[in-house]
Amino acid sequence: MIFDAIKEFALETGIVNLDYKSAIMLGVSVLFLYLAINRGFEPLLLVPIAFGMLLSNLPITGIFSDGGLLYTFYSLKSVLPSLIFLGVGAMTDFGPLIANPKSLLLGAAAQFGIFFALFAAIILGFNAQEAASIGIIGGADGPTAIYLTQKLAPHLLGAVAVAAYSYMALVPVIQPPIMKLLTSKKERMIKMDQLRHVTQREKILFPIVVTIVVVLILPPTAPLIGMLMLGNLFKESGKTLRLSDTSSNALVNIVTILLGLAVGASAQGPTFLVLATIKIVILGITAFGIGTAAGVLLAKLLNAVTGGKINPLIGSAGVSAVPMAARVSQKVGQAENPSNFLLMHAMGPNVAGVIGSAVSAGVMLSMFG
Repeated sequence: MIFDAIKEFALETGIVNLDYKSAIMLGVSVLFLYLAINRGFEPLLLVPIAFGMLLSNLPITGIFSDGGLLYTFYSLKSVLPSLIFLGVGAMTDFGPLIANPKSLLLGAAAQFGIFFALFAAIILGFNAQEAASIGIIGGADGPTAIYLTQKLAPHLLGAVAVAAYSYMALVPVIQPPIMKLLTSKKERMIKMDQLRHVTQREKILFPIVVTIVVVLILPPTAPLIGMLMLGNLFKESGKTLRLSDTSSNALVNIVTILLGLAVGASAQGPTFLVLATIKIVILGITAFGIGTAAGVLLAKLLNAVTGGKINPLIGSAGVSAVPMAARVSQKVGQAENPSNFLLMHAMGPNVAGVIGSAVSAGVMLSMFG
């Protein structure tokens, strides 16, 4: 009798029920935790994602089955991205973009990678909805990738979300080689003129006008653009400081934990380790790389047109990873010229990229939704 009980207990342990795909994903989650904690690769994103992945790949816990804790978080996937945008808006200063409207062009150029990956995915056999969901990874915008994918191709959500957030976390690794390859030392050393002062009236009008114009043209962008601009209005109005503080601190931190755990939990070995996931990962990083390159190349063109007044490095910040991509522009530029301060100049394309990725998602929802 006691041996039967021991046998029954052994059969109910996770050790006996661990399959090789789940074991591989456990290894991936530990690697992500190492990169986040030991190497400092965006730990606020990567730690909850990696731990969610770890928990969901431990067998027979039920944590990601219907009614489980992480499945409950996952069921909020249609709402959480918009709440993230609310927090991002409350933390964002659109002043550099308003002061230098040419930044919009750089933010738009960086979206080229999205549409390149879309067509590449179709060539590789994905349908239009799946291809659109894969392409949006190139914007390096996790919430937008989740928002679009859960509407167009929910069966790909785990792979797309993990890829998008992983590339966001690895911006400091992926972008610098591309930036250095496409620019000369002389270009990287260019100092830019100080941006003009932006009035509070301009900062208040900006989110209102952008919401009206963008949502009138692309109604599907309302949840993302609307929350992004509402958060920014909380910040800039000067009358809603408590709402701004809550949105940019407590709320965005809570939502980041929930969304990170949910995204990581969706990467379960048996469904994640398939050929389609490998294609998505490759297409995603290709889209991100091409978006970075397109931003740098357009910035080089603008530099030539303006007579050497624009440092091409700021073009790489046109992807939507705020403020990571802008910090990378600053770091690479300062490595060549310690007295160079590109951060505020790079923030213009960076916040333009946030708007651009949401607009790209709206275009694809209008076309394929």
